[in-house]
Amino acid sequence: MDVITQKEHAAGTMKDLPVSERPYEKCRAYGPAVLSDAELLAVILRTGCQGRRAYDLAVSLLKKQTGAKKLSALTAMRTETLMQTPGIGPVKAVQLVCIGELARRLQRERARGRLKLSSPQSIADYFMQEMKDLGYEQIRAVFFDTKSNLICEELLSRGTVNMSLITPREIFLAALAVQAVFVVLVHNHPSGDPTPSPDDLLLTRRVAESGALIGIELLDHIVIGDGTYTSLKEQGLFP
Repeated sequence: MDVITQKEHAAGTMKDLPVSERPYEKCRAYGPAVLSDAELLAVILRTGCQGRRAYDLAVSLLKKQTGAKKLSALTAMRTETLMQTPGIGPVKAVQLVCIGELARRLQRERARGRLKLSSPQSIADYFMQEMKDLGYEQIRAVFFDTKSNLICEELLSRGTVNMSLITPREIFLAALAVQAVFVVLVHNHPSGDPTPSPDDLLLTRRVAESGALIGIELLDHIVIGDGTYTSLKEQGLFP
């Protein structure tokens, strides 16, 4: 179903529409699957502003997004950016960012059940929704026990647009604190291109060498892009 329908330029309030065309009533009668993206957003926004229905606000928000992934782009926006749309104040902006965060947490909850140490794809899926839209680099470590069970994950470094600073010492202090035996590094590229940089390869080699000395094995380093990833191990780039 198209994001924007022919109702886009309609005037008046939701009550001026036939019951069958009001998003809330349509959802109650037929379920949420029948609603367009704009109608779903209108239900969440609940009210419009002077001269504009909630549906009109939803259409405006979606029209501001470029590319095919309009909903993904919208849920990645900050409250300050959302409030630049006329009719979107602090309350509506917070509602929208909370919906985006809820969607990311649901995705991670589903992905966690499929997470396996032997599957780079499952690890990438677990972090993808949260990390792919970040405007700066993060490095995270995923720690596993002797039976390859997930112990925990830890945010190690929050960097700039194109650099994240971390040392092997920080990684292995965190690993020792939770008695981990295996480690997987995960970080994102804000550009959306998951091709490993020379610095990524250097860090991987240093961490792998340090881990070998203390008996904590680095099993992979995964780079998150925009909906895609690179596993250094899968690509034969692992030390």
